[in-house]
Amino acid sequence: MKYQTRTIACPHCGHHQQVDIDATLGNQEYFDDCRICCNPIHMRLHIDEMNKKIELFIDSDDEQLY
Repeated sequence: MKYQTRTIACPHCGHHQQVDIDATLGNQEYFDDCRICCNPIHMRLHIDEMNKKIELFIDSDDEQLY
């Protein structure tokens, strides 16, 4: 469960790409650039130990929370 590969869609251009997930460090928040449009993709990784799941949330870096 600690290492996975997931397919995501870029929130900017919609291109599907694979990302490697390393959950050994627990919950994480980081940015990765799209391989096509080079815009930053905001990724938030949550480890749900109770249900033995890894949740990955994707959005663009220009979205703001109010």
